[in-house]
Amino acid sequence: MNPITQEQAGQWRTGEFTSRLWNDASGILDRVNRLAFLEELAAGTLAPEIFVDYIQQDAFYLGNYSRALAMLATRAPSQEAAEFWAGSASSAVADEKALHTQLMGDRRLSALPRPEAPSPTTRGYMYTLLAACAYEPYDVGAAAVLPCFWIYADVGQRLALRAEAVEGHPYGRWIEEYGDPAFAEATQRAIDLVDEAAESASETVRSRMREVFLDASRYEEMFWDAAYRRERWSL
Repeated sequence: MNPITQEQAGQWRTGEFTSRLWNDASGILDRVNRLAFLEELAAGTLAPEIFVDYIQQDAFYLGNYSRALAMLATRAPSQEAAEFWAGSASSAVADEKALHTQLMGDRRLSALPRPEAPSPTTRGYMYTLLAACAYEPYDVGAAAVLPCFWIYADVGQRLALRAEAVEGHPYGRWIEEYGDPAFAEATQRAIDLVDEAAESASETVRSRMREVFLDASRYEEMFWDAAYRRERWSL
């Protein structure tokens, strides 16, 4: 997929801090846009076995991502922020159930073997977010969960546009959710909240916010790649 810069996309309203985060992650984003998983998913040529692996790993991830967001909600500095993170946690749970329902309802996919446990990458990503939201300052937790909103939404909108051009796309219904306008709105609110947090944060905390944002961005890249490789524990 050809990368679209923040300026070209024109849909993300960023402050000084999140604009810098996005620019700092540019190398990661370039690699994301060249991932074989996303190229083949957009073209409709991704092997069903790989797609099933991805859906199951995503379900594992979303359950713990929801817990991380719920913890973030309890530490939010305002009622409005708490309601946003709590609502996002509920949405993650609903998404997890929807993935399972969709997988079981598709005859092409339901009979295929699925991983029984989170992969090393999935587990590492889950625990990174849980630790940031549970033990670090609220500002750091908010920055840690932002890539799951932002990179997913940014990639998803272009993925949906490409998939529209493929007649009878085997994953078309699922890809439609990638470009969901409601998720784009939630992404914008998450960006705003991270900018708000950064405004009052110390330089030490801002530095840590940048670090966890980049770590989570790398995990976004690794998550798609691990699914493509059908990553498993060696023992």
